[in-house]
Formats: sequence, C-alpha cells, structure tokens
Amino acid sequence: MFTSFSTALSALGAHATAIDVVGNNLANLNTPGYKASVVAFSDLVTQSLGAGLGETQVGFGVARPVTIRQFSQGAIQASSGPLDVAIQGDGFLVVREAKNNSVLYTRGGNLQVNKDGQLVTATGFRLQGWNEVNGVLDTTQPATDVVVPIGSLRSPVATTNISFDLNLDASASAGPPATTFSTSIEVYDSLGGSHVVSVKFDKTANAGEWAYTMGFPDSDLATPPFTAVTGTIQFDSSGRLAAPLAADPMPSMTISGLANGAADMNVTWNLYNGLTPRLTQFSQESAVAANAQDGFAAAQLVKVGIGDGGRILAQYSNGQQVAVGQLAMASIRNPESMIAVGDNNFQLSARSALPAVGLPNSGGRGQIMGGAVEFSTVDIAREFTNLIVLQRGYQANSRVVTAVDELSQETINLKR
Repeated sequence: MFTSFSTALSALGAHATAIDVVGNNLANLNTPGYKASVVAFSDLVTQSLGAGLGETQVGFGVARPVTIRQFSQGAIQASSGPLDVAIQGDGFLVVREAKNNSVLYTRGGNLQVNKDGQLVTATGFRLQGWNEVNGVLDTTQPATDVVVPIGSLRSPVATTNISFDLNLDASASAGPPATTFSTSIEVYDSLGGSHVVSVKFDKTANAGEWAYTMGFPDSDLATPPFTAVTGTIQFDSSGRLAAPLAADPMPSMTISGLANGAADMNVTWNLYNGLTPRLTQFSQESAVAANAQDGFAAAQLVKVGIGDGGRILAQYSNGQQVAVGQLAMASIRNPESMIAVGDNNFQLSARSALPAVGLPNSGGRGQIMGGAVEFSTVDIAREFTNLIVLQRGYQANSRVVTAVDELSQETINLKR
C-alpha cells in the first residue's frame, strides 16, 4: 500500500517536470532559432508478487522524464536587419564565449557588431569564420573571430588592364579625310588618382585595316609630353579581328613620371575576351557597347551586410562590393545530444559527435540565408494540447494519493 504513495509521487513529479518543459517551450515561442523540446516517459522496474513466474507484477511508478530537443526546421522570414541570418537545413553557427573563450553553437541569427568591430550574436557571443587578408579570403585556414571593417578606407588599386567592346564601321573611308573614331576610359594610379586613357582609330587605305593611337593627358605628367602608343589592327572579310591574334602581345602603354607622385603605370589593352575578339568591323555606325578596367580609387565603406551563403559583403563609395568575411558552419551528427546553456547556445556533451566545421551548403551542412531570421519551432496548439493531457495526468495521480490515504485511514481504524 505504501508503495502506492511513492508510485503516485513519482508520477506527480514526472508530470510536473513535463509541464515545466511545456512552459519553457511556450516561454520561447518568439525566440529566434529556438528548438522545442518534448518529454519521454519510462516506467520503473516492476516487482513480482508471489512465487509464480511473474503472473502478478506491480510497478514502482514512472522514472524522471527525459527531455528530447527536436531540431526540426523553423519557418524563415525576411528581416530588415542587414546582418541577420537564418539557417536553412542542418548545422549551427559557431560562436565563442567572451569569458573563457569556449566554443558554443547556435541557430539564433540576430547578429550585430560590437565596439571592437567583431560580429557577435544578440547576446554578445563572437561569430567564427574567416576574414579577408590582403585581398584574399582563405577559407582553408582555421576559423577565427569575424571582424567587420566598419568605417574603414579601402586602398586604391592601380589599373593594369583596359578593354573596349566596340564596332568600327566597315563602310568607313580612308579619305581624304580619313574616317576616325575615338573613345576613352577612366583609369586609376597607385594613389587612387584618376586619369583618362584615350584611343583614336583612323581608317587606312588597306582593306579592313585601322590605325590606333593610345594617348594620355600631358597635364597629368610631371615632365610632358606623353609619347603616344601607335599600331594597327586588321579585320578579315567577315568583320572578325584577324590581327593581332589572341596569342600575340596586346597593345600596352607605360606611363611614368605622374605629377601626383604615384608609381609608374603599365596598362594593357585587351582586345580579346579569352579567344573571342572584343572588336568587330560591320557595316554599322562605329560605337562602344561596353568598356572595363580593373582599377579602383580609394573609397569609404558605405554599408556592410551578410548575403546568402554567409558571405559578409562590404559596399564602398566607389560602387565596389567586396566579400570581406565568411561565416563558418558546424555539422553535428547527433544534435539531440547537445546541452542547452542559455542565450540560444548549445555545447557538446559526452555523447555528442565531433563537429565538422566548414562552409555552408557543403558536407551536409545547410545554407545560410542573408536578411532573414529562423522562427521558433514551438507549435502553440500542440503545446496547449500537451498541457491539457499532462494536467489530467497530474490530477489522476493526485487522486491515487487521495485513495491510498483513505485506504490507510481505514487500515488504522481496524484497531478501534
């Protein structure tokens, strides 16, 4: 009889714990990246009454319930935060704790920048990944704290290559006067100074042949004049560039003695895109369709955001967009074994498999979605249903305590 008290008491404790789990799920209904937990009940060892082979078995109650965190995918919704991210699929963001530098894992994607320029979670844990160093983003190195270049000035890049996608009119005449066509492009020196390289085309008397002259402003030189670079280009009967060939040296110009003290410039004019000529000669008006150069002026950082794939993109005032960092992701084979330590973070337990850290969308890891947040997986309808069931279970077992108490009282009254 007295065993019934402990049996009912174990049930009361188990159901109370289960209700605590439901309450915690409901409390985190709006916690980004939160994963709901469920409880698993199990019975205690039974006792056999009598000398038979277990014909009468009486249990000792219910064990303390085991909580199981279910790592199902939460709904992903667009966010206005430029640094917010959401994980679609398996995996965790890797973070470090400030106090003892321990490694933790999270699905919470509300990110921000601290006073040291480090990318951190909403609760201050440092994101791990890779940073651009000297223009190179090497993701083969060990992950480290991700640093966002807030307020930085990007160094200029001197122009070394230019190109024009253009057509020269096949109906042009050698004259006199000869048909001419001119175009120009802005280039940059090692100090970020802007200069204009001009190219002039003159139709020659030879069929399909044009003479070119590459010029540079004398006013930009400390000791003018600039000696122009000249040469000829040849088109075949189909209007295709026949000389120089893609394997030949391309026209180039060396600019020395710049007035602003910048380093000498060596600019190559690329007439081909791979093996495809950029210049044609058809019976259409001479015109430039596109041009390009690979230099940049010095620029101020305008804004920073995280794009899909976890790349940290910096937008500069010169229009350049550069990947300055990359978030790391960890794949853990049995995430249910991890221990929740608060602040949306998890740590490994003795039963956890070793994490595999790498790039998103590789090695079984999910994708990082920029400008989005993953919602909690708590289903309010399911939790309220569980709450009703667990409440009834608690009430039922409390009636067992009442019944056993009345039986005990009747037993005591036998003496009277």
